[in-house]
Amino acid sequence: MRRLLPALLVAACAVTAAAQRPAPRTIIDLHDRLTARIAAQPGAEVSVWFVDLARHDTLALDPDVSFHAASTMKVPVMIELFRRVDARTLALGSTLKLDNTFASIVDGSPYTLDAGSDSDSLLYTKVGTPVSLQELNDRMITRSSNLATNAIIQLLDPKVVNATAHALGASRIEVRRGVEDGKAFQAGLNNTTTARDLGVLLSGIERGSVASRASCDAMKDVLMRQEFNDEIPAGLPPGTPVAHKTGWITGTLHDAAVVYPKGRGPYVLVVLTRKIAEEKVAQRLIADLSREVYAFATR
Repeated sequence: MRRLLPALLVAACAVTAAAQRPAPRTIIDLHDRLTARIAAQPGAEVSVWFVDLARHDTLALDPDVSFHAASTMKVPVMIELFRRVDARTLALGSTLKLDNTFASIVDGSPYTLDAGSDSDSLLYTKVGTPVSLQELNDRMITRSSNLATNAIIQLLDPKVVNATAHALGASRIEVRRGVEDGKAFQAGLNNTTTARDLGVLLSGIERGSVASRASCDAMKDVLMRQEFNDEIPAGLPPGTPVAHKTGWITGTLHDAAVVYPKGRGPYVLVVLTRKIAEEKVAQRLIADLSREVYAFATR
């Protein structure tokens, strides 16, 4: 804790300073605020993508730098699932027998997931029983269930998910595999993303361009019910609707969101971070950046 104290004090001072000054008036002001806050976190690598869908303001900080996607890769998986529903090759009400054995993309060897390290351990009680695609998708997004993710991505094929994301404009994202494929991780075969790519996909969901309007509305509804809200939502006034997906692994924390301020149109904000050892420090950084963007968007 002693080692992290300076970072915590810097973050606390940044919050106090932000509360005492007026909102940034121009996109240049916002750029300066965000870069200053990031610089106050020594060693952090941060990528930001902000697009105001109502006023068309755009701000990008290293938007095309590739990061380990962590659970943000579940967004393109969900999009592909709903596109299959639109094509009537799958139905959300259909079921599959839930299994906890998956094949590594390295050599096809089997691996299983550990309920104790999954944010949705309750789903493991349903292994061996039929579970609907709708429930699996809900758990994949709202609880960030790794087991649900692997079940869905095994059904869809990660190569197809990846190709769809690229066709939709997320040209640098790489969806290679399910979660916790240890051999693939050791070989450097990870799911990766950029802030711009996640922003493109979320903008498409909001605009209704990545699938049918009904499917995009359904995806927004699921994203709005996510249960992990300590990043972008934490920098917003209480009750502000947010459709978002977080992702985290050791030293890496992301949040990608569509934010719906009261009385005006939405904006998209994606913040990717790495090389921040303490999760709470990374959460505070993302919340601070979110607070600045909200102040600018609602000025």
